[in-house]
Amino acid sequence: MRRFAAGATRAVCLLAVLAAVGLLPWLSGRDPALTVLRARSAEQEPTEEALSAVRRDLGLDAGPLSLLGDWAAGLVRGDLGTSWVSGTEILPSVLSGLQVSLGLMAAALTVAVLLAVALVAPVLVRGRGSSGAFAAMAAAVPEFLLATVALLVCGVWLGWLPTSGWQGPEYMVLPALALGVPAGGLLGRLVADALPAVLDERWVELWRGAGVSRARIAAAALRRVVPPLVPQFGMVAVGLTGGAVAVEAVFAVPGIGRTALGAAKSQDLPLLQGSVLALLALGLVTGALAALVRRRLLGPALRDAGLALPPPRPVRAHPAIPVALAAVLLTAIGWGLLRDPYAVDTTARLASPSWAYPLGTDGLGRDVLARLGHGAAATVGTAAAVCLLSLLAGLALGFLPGVAAGAADIANALPPVIVGILVAAAAGPGTGGAALAVALISWPPLAAHAAALVQEVRASAFLTAQRAIGASPLWILTRHVLPSVAAPVARHALLRLPGIALALASLGFLGLGAQPPAPEWGLLLDESRAYIERAPWAALAPAVALALLAGLAVSGAAYAQGKAAKGPSGRTVRKETARVARGAAVGA
Repeated sequence: MRRFAAGATRAVCLLAVLAAVGLLPWLSGRDPALTVLRARSAEQEPTEEALSAVRRDLGLDAGPLSLLGDWAAGLVRGDLGTSWVSGTEILPSVLSGLQVSLGLMAAALTVAVLLAVALVAPVLVRGRGSSGAFAAMAAAVPEFLLATVALLVCGVWLGWLPTSGWQGPEYMVLPALALGVPAGGLLGRLVADALPAVLDERWVELWRGAGVSRARIAAAALRRVVPPLVPQFGMVAVGLTGGAVAVEAVFAVPGIGRTALGAAKSQDLPLLQGSVLALLALGLVTGALAALVRRRLLGPALRDAGLALPPPRPVRAHPAIPVALAAVLLTAIGWGLLRDPYAVDTTARLASPSWAYPLGTDGLGRDVLARLGHGAAATVGTAAAVCLLSLLAGLALGFLPGVAAGAADIANALPPVIVGILVAAAAGPGTGGAALAVALISWPPLAAHAAALVQEVRASAFLTAQRAIGASPLWILTRHVLPSVAAPVARHALLRLPGIALALASLGFLGLGAQPPAPEWGLLLDESRAYIERAPWAALAPAVALALLAGLAVSGAAYAQGKAAKGPSGRTVRKETARVARGAAVGA
């Protein structure tokens, strides 16, 4: 039944996305004939005769439904059609772009795994977790800013590596670093967050007493931690493939994301449909492989309801970390709110930091500190609202694994910029449209995490014992399943908060979010990109603010959780943990 529901949801979502993409020229309200004519030849006058010729050539007069039907009929025959702009076959272009993106994804995933290992190793050595502030800051580094800095430093100033194109392995180094560092911070934090509870289990102490090597214990602990996180690794891989649009644009990499973006801008409908279809197929295949790997790791215990879950172990973070991060961030924002973010001083263009302008000025001579402070409410507030909606949707869909699995594979495969273009076409560019676009695709990782945890909790030996003694389903849900799932998923959502802010910033960076002269942080990054070599402070200010926000969110949550565990309710937590352990023993 679950597989049928997942398959039906995948089919419905797939058809809905392809239909929305096929309607893009009509949703945008722009004449597709005019857009295609300008893409073909910018010099040609858009006379009525020329536009009519384009409409006849493309079959636009037949309407969108006829075009969708013709495309679907060709798809059944393995024909993706021809480009409206260049007249070339779509399939070779899509396969070429997908091949480039898969190669870049493999390199970036290698960087991410190496960084994740470096972040997880201290937890394995010490046997206890940390606040996770550093990992969260690494996950919050804007990919497009990291790409620009890497291009300038390693490509232009030092001349070590090529700065654009795709002609050999050396061309993928800088893009892979730009993509891999944030992904590695995210994956490393997720694994490090789950390890302390496993390392506190009885079997670890017994293995150490028996003289088992530390490496073998670490491998066993990782094997126990990884199954609920396998879907996250798959989603990160898909995101690195289709979500690298900004990085591909910076380095002129001819990947599938950049191909889709170019097709969307020129309204080259067949090329856009082929690119999106390739990304959706990749998402479905990756989701199926992740589910298979997870089932193999869990073995028959999942089917036989014989899992023994690790007891919760809150990470006790030192209060100095969130306090220091909050002090720096709030001081900068508060100081900026006292200043005018729109005042233009052309005599002070790109001024370096001084007492008059503590963070310097931008290309128009506007105060960067003032724009940073006044943009905090829009950036952080919108990101927090989207994060909360994603958390609630993820928890709700986690209890409907069939629906969640099908819809998550489709939503996760869509690059934020493509969804942003579709939303902007219907509602126009702006903060609201960008927030809606990010909200539509930000819930799948949380839903996948929640669904994996729900499945494992329901298959635990302890819940089998609870059912045997007559516990009601409502009691089991509210006292055991939901608390076991909500806490790790909420911490995961906090870790995603800066990523959501980054997605909003990326849409602003590509002109699909907030519009000038709004002081939104993503727009600040976009405006400063052209002169980052001359005035890096204008771009570093919002980037550092995003990193501080990430560190504050994660370390603050860790401190609050650890404080709650040490408070009056700590005895309840310990009693519940002991009772869970006894129940698991009875069920075994």
